[in-house]
Amino acid sequence: MEKIEHIGIAVKNISEANKIYEALLGSPPYKSEKVESESVETSFFRCGESKIELLEASSPDSPIAKFIEKRGEGIHHIAFAVNDIIAEMNRLQKEGFILLNEVPKKGADNKLVAFLHPKSSHGVLVELCQEIENNQK
Repeated sequence: MEKIEHIGIAVKNISEANKIYEALLGSPPYKSEKVESESVETSFFRCGESKIELLEASSPDSPIAKFIEKRGEGIHHIAFAVNDIIAEMNRLQKEGFILLNEVPKKGADNKLVAFLHPKSSHGVLVELCQEIENNQK
């Protein structure tokens, strides 16, 4: 793992949350994006070398909608940057972690992503992120 890539925060209303985080961090989001595969709207903020991702459900059956219904708004996941997502998935599976994805999928912010089940990481949803290179699209 290279570094913490971002922290994902589930919110009910991304427009309102954007205002709060813009005031908190002193700058607007650098990117907003809809991720159809996850049924979410996202906004990304920079905070030094780290990022904050706000996630609003775009469908009532999305993972974010279910998360908010069960736990309320708040930290949803922590994402780690990796150089080789396939190798890292294989390594972590051998270490006993439960993968939620058999293969990586395209996520927000030009990343390939895969998730680890929170049951295998003390209740924390872990996301692995690898930057998509031009030849991987």
